[in-house]
Amino acid sequence: MNLKIMKKNTKKIIIIVGPTAIGKTALSIELAKALNTEIISCDSRQFYKELKIGSAPPNNKELETIKHHFIHNLSVTDDYNAGEFEINAIAKIKELHKTKDTIIVVGGSGLYVDAICKGFDKMPEIPDQIRTKLNFKLKEKGIAWLQEEVKKADPNFYSTCDQQNPQRLLRALEVFTATGKRFSAYKTAKPKYRPFGIIKIGLTTERTVLYTRINTRIDKMLENGLIEEVEGLISFQHRNALQTVGYKEIFSFFNNVCTLEKAVENIKKNTRRFAKRQLTWFRKDKNTTWFDPLQINEIKTFIGL
Repeated sequence: MNLKIMKKNTKKIIIIVGPTAIGKTALSIELAKALNTEIISCDSRQFYKELKIGSAPPNNKELETIKHHFIHNLSVTDDYNAGEFEINAIAKIKELHKTKDTIIVVGGSGLYVDAICKGFDKMPEIPDQIRTKLNFKLKEKGIAWLQEEVKKADPNFYSTCDQQNPQRLLRALEVFTATGKRFSAYKTAKPKYRPFGIIKIGLTTERTVLYTRINTRIDKMLENGLIEEVEGLISFQHRNALQTVGYKEIFSFFNNVCTLEKAVENIKKNTRRFAKRQLTWFRKDKNTTWFDPLQINEIKTFIGL
C-alpha cells in the first residue's frame, strides 16, 4: 500500500517513528544524506531551545550535517500545540517540496505525526477561567487526580497518551470541560487531503535491547550535565514544556521530594513506560512498515534507494 502511494505521487514524505532511544535520528540522517534532502522534527520537546540535553535532540555535528526544521525553534515560555504545528509543518513541507522530491519526517510524538498525516479539526477556544481553575486543581490535588479525571472524560485518549504529561492531560480535560466533547473527537475522522505521498517506517527491537539503550542514553545525559540543565530551569518548572520525563523527576529532587538516586531511577522507569505507550500508539497505524534499526539495507531497499 505504501509503495503504491509512492508511485502515485512525485512529491512525498518518509516518516520515521518509534520509541525513544530506538535510533530514529541516526536513520533519518543517513536517509536524508542519501536522498539529498532535509529533516522535519515531530518531537514535541525538541522544539524548545532550553532543552538541549534532556530532550535528546540531534547533536551539533548532526545538525550541521543535515538541515533540520523545528529543532530549538521555541522557548519554554511559548505556548504551542499540535494544531499550530500542523499549520507550520505543512507550510514547511510545501516550501521544501519546491526543490526536493522527498522530505524526511522523524519523531516520537504521535500526536504531532498525526498532525502532518491526518490533520485536526479546529480546536475550541478555552475560556481563561476554565484553564485557571483546572491548573489550580492540578496544583492542589496532583497528577493522580488529573489522570483519573481524563480517564473518566476521555478513556480512548487516556489509553494512548503520555499519562505522565500534565500538559497533554490538561488539554484534554480543558476541551471536555469547555465543550462536553471528548478531545479525541476533534481528531479528524476523515484525514485531510495532503498533496504528497506518505511512507511510514517504524523502528522496533527486542524489549531488553530497547531498555538497555534507554538506560545508556539517560546515563549519558547525566554525564553531559542534565542535572545542571534542569537546575537552571527551576524558575520555569511550572511551564507546560517542562512537564516531561527527565525534567519533572529532577525537579522533584531539587524540591526535596526524593533523593537524586531515586530521581534517576524514576527517569529510567518513566522513560520505559513512555516508550511502551509510544509503541502502542504507532502500532495502531496499519500503514506503518516495521524494521529493526539495524536493517539499514532493507529500509533503503524498501524506499527505493
